[in-house]
Amino acid sequence: MAWSREEMAARAAKELKDGFYVNLGIGIPTLVSNFIPDGISVALQSENGMMGIGPFPYEGEEDPDLINAGKQTVTELPITSYFSSADSFAMIRGGHIDISILGAMQVAQNGDLANWMIPGKMVKGMGGAMDLVAGVKRVVVVMEHEAKGKDGTAESKLLKRCTLPLTGAGVVDMVITDLGVFEIDRSGKSPMRLLECATGVSVDDIRARTEADFVVA
Repeated sequence: MAWSREEMAARAAKELKDGFYVNLGIGIPTLVSNFIPDGISVALQSENGMMGIGPFPYEGEEDPDLINAGKQTVTELPITSYFSSADSFAMIRGGHIDISILGAMQVAQNGDLANWMIPGKMVKGMGGAMDLVAGVKRVVVVMEHEAKGKDGTAESKLLKRCTLPLTGAGVVDMVITDLGVFEIDRSGKSPMRLLECATGVSVDDIRARTEADFVVA
């Protein structure tokens, strides 16, 4: 039984600590805001210039001026502040964001990340991911464990080496997939470690569907 998108987001939310400044990428990472643990306070930052992002609005209460980096409508909080995109990236590049939770197309066993383009496909731009992985203190990737290959068969997204253009080299600290949780030592001194398996998923299941090398914690 692989984890659902919501279960993956809930597991990623456990990596948040009280007082953290947090940047959430588009896709599954945006769901993390729904699972922030009780008793802690975090500030969600968006690279388009918003700090202190509130929950998604109820139907009919949307404000088209309030959006996150994924162009989803959001709400504001009493602590919300607004600033230019330049100031937002100064926060990111200056190392003031504690954790970034991102999606990915591929992650290598040494922490390399590919998440901004597939050659030959139209892209609107690289977004803020390159700055995020270079500037934030900790990078957590949340993604499906496999993708459909050209012939329709499943292909692992956890690889020995990324085949897509890199967003950053040796930048990922943790990967959460629908099959389990992996920890990566950016220094390369230790191999990638499997920390947890999804409920009902065995280590053998994960090995059979993973190209990257890993050890069991």
